[in-house]
Amino acid sequence: MKKGILFILFLIISISLVFASGSKEGNFDGDLLSKIKERGEIIIAMEGTWAPWTYHDENGNLVGYDVEVGKQIAKKLGVEAHFVEGEWDGLLAGIDAGRYDIMINGVDITEERSKKYDFSIPYAYNCTAVIVKSDNDSIKTMSDLKGKRTANTISSTYAEVAEAYGANVTGVDDLNQTFELLFSGRIDATLNAEVTFYDYMKAHPDAKIKIATLLDEQTEVAIPMKKGAYTKTLRESIDKAISELREDGELTRLSEKYFGIDISEK
Repeated sequence: MKKGILFILFLIISISLVFASGSKEGNFDGDLLSKIKERGEIIIAMEGTWAPWTYHDENGNLVGYDVEVGKQIAKKLGVEAHFVEGEWDGLLAGIDAGRYDIMINGVDITEERSKKYDFSIPYAYNCTAVIVKSDNDSIKTMSDLKGKRTANTISSTYAEVAEAYGANVTGVDDLNQTFELLFSGRIDATLNAEVTFYDYMKAHPDAKIKIATLLDEQTEVAIPMKKGAYTKTLRESIDKAISELREDGELTRLSEKYFGIDISEK
């Protein structure tokens, strides 16, 4: 009898835990914007290790272009911005699981990503640069990447581009690790945002690296979120916020503050 009662109690507790966990993660009923307004904050995923997009200053504060864009969007939505940092691979997975509402991390719109996520309108435009050591003259065009060793965070746009041109891509966790591999000679090149290269050189003026070539097309940088009706009103509100930030010159001001140029316009 006692064993039967204990078994029933165990079942009740287990079921309760399942429902409790489901209420925090993976519940995609209703309207996400309404839930965000109800809780008073929007949960924004980013790496925090990719200057000048998202990084930590000398005092350990999370700063960067994307951080300020996120704060401005949250303000226009009437809520607080709650930033959660993680490695690139886990950020989009967190969107899938419902741990994060959106991701602001210099994310390029690609055909493959658009199949799985809805994107805001672009808030920035990006040029992809192939970065090599200063004494490397073997890479002068994108075609020269074939058979070369590169490094980037796996599933990033840069890794996909490198693979498309025939490079052998090594997965890394962040930009610093990438440059360590480049300086040590363990890779031949890395692909990254052109503006990221200039920001790195500003902080490391003696670094013996250069841009070997640039990808011809600009990419559009936007904000991914879960696909479908669940995020429709959120996407529309974020689009409106981005348009207002562009019209009143705030995106230009932030661009020039962090990149030295305006990347908010084509």
